[in-house]
Amino acid sequence: MAIKFRAVQRAQPGVAGGGEKKYYASPVMNGEWDIDRLTKSIEKICTVSGADIRAVLYALVDVSVDGLEDGTIIRLGDLGSIRVTLSSEGRATAEEIDVACIKKTGIIFVPGARIKETLEDVKFVKTN
Repeated sequence: MAIKFRAVQRAQPGVAGGGEKKYYASPVMNGEWDIDRLTKSIEKICTVSGADIRAVLYALVDVSVDGLEDGTIIRLGDLGSIRVTLSSEGRATAEEIDVACIKKTGIIFVPGARIKETLEDVKFVKTN
């Protein structure tokens, strides 16, 4: 199966007024899967009930939040891993760094080997 993409015109980042506009390849999304769709798909390939699958997925979120708050990297097998990231202002000495220096936080997802392999072998097809 091929991933569809289309040409999208974008302005030049960081240039007032947009600068020179160019076309870039952009993936075409084909909807989304919510927890119900994931549950039904998982249910078809294993013996676990939909209620149990949902319970595990919701519990995964809860324990992941706890782990991330503790500074733990959450490894999800072939799916990948998630961890907290932050950006801060720089200071001349380590002693000057405090919580006020932190400007932005986020979560980084690093795909697992199996997902990375999928992207190595993927085919692309241009759509209008």
